[in-house]
Amino acid sequence: MSAVDRLSVLKTYKLYVGGKFPRSESGRVYEVTDSKGNWLANAPQSSRKDARDAVVAARKAFGGWAGATAYNRGQVLYRVAEMLEGRRDQFVREVADAEGLGKSKAAAVVDATVDRWVWYAGWTDKIAQVVGGGNPVAGPFFNLSSPEPTGVVAVLAPQESSFLGLVSVLAPVIATGNTAVVIASENSPLPALSLAEVLATSDVPGGVVNVLSGRTAEIAAPLAAHQDVNAIDLAGADEALAKELEIAAADNLKRVLRPQPVDDWTATPGTDRMTAFLETKTVWHPTGALGASGSSY
Repeated sequence: MSAVDRLSVLKTYKLYVGGKFPRSESGRVYEVTDSKGNWLANAPQSSRKDARDAVVAARKAFGGWAGATAYNRGQVLYRVAEMLEGRRDQFVREVADAEGLGKSKAAAVVDATVDRWVWYAGWTDKIAQVVGGGNPVAGPFFNLSSPEPTGVVAVLAPQESSFLGLVSVLAPVIATGNTAVVIASENSPLPALSLAEVLATSDVPGGVVNVLSGRTAEIAAPLAAHQDVNAIDLAGADEALAKELEIAAADNLKRVLRPQPVDDWTATPGTDRMTAFLETKTVWHPTGALGASGSSY
């Protein structure tokens, strides 16, 4: 068969929930187009049921991921960067189509995204030293504070930066031991759905990251009100939606990270997004005495 006679195999984009790739339970899809309005693919349009299934998967995975050593989480995140590097050309094409960029600019975005994974991989076993430590107290006690992950975090990915912005809000959530339910950019979800394929083959346990595509407001509403979601990052919400979701999130005292303007996603992100979804545990322990002099540790 000659090349001109062959029909190309069109990619079927699917959700990523619990380490598997289901279609939306509703059976709905919506058209994804490039910056010029040309059709690229049909993406799954997630339903409220898909959102609830993703939360169940994230909760199931939380214990194992939070209980893993920070060093091991760093190894896993670095593996994600390795796999992305191997599929660089694919992501350059998808980012170029999604964001209307030329090939060289799209390549720069993809390179920055890979570097962002590496950056957060290096932070997994260091963040505790920055935000934890021994506290000086008046008494014969050790007083130690250490960070612990908040739990299941709903992440509304940025709408304009479909890949670098996505990773910049997702990586700090899982680097610190949380699990995530991600709502991809509504108009440009394909890089996020392809990232799920990388996560599935990068030693990230199933359920640690769950990726949904569709109408952001429709999917975010049940997540903001969900009693088993511990926190929500509203990066991809506009002002009106953010206010609505923040009110819903207050019902079970979720941690809420409101939208913050980002002029340059390539800039060094700092530690704010890691500390946003960490809780501080403080432990007191008596030091005891050493000998008759009464000296202690």
